[in-house]
Amino acid sequence: MINSRTFNFILILVGGLIALYADAEKQQEVYILLIGIMILMFGLYRLSRGISNKTEDDNESSNTDKEE
Repeated sequence: MINSRTFNFILILVGGLIALYADAEKQQEVYILLIGIMILMFGLYRLSRGISNKTEDDNESSNTDKEE
């Protein structure tokens, strides 16, 4: 099975390629462009959801230290 991070990168790559292909035509295919952008943004959303926020973790640990 494909790892989740790899799947996200594949979504981003495929979405970007579809968006570039739709933009390369002389007469733009708006629906293909929208589908490509949607796939690209879905991949970016899934990827960013898995990244933790370090500042939030640091604030929680510093608050815990002050209470003790």
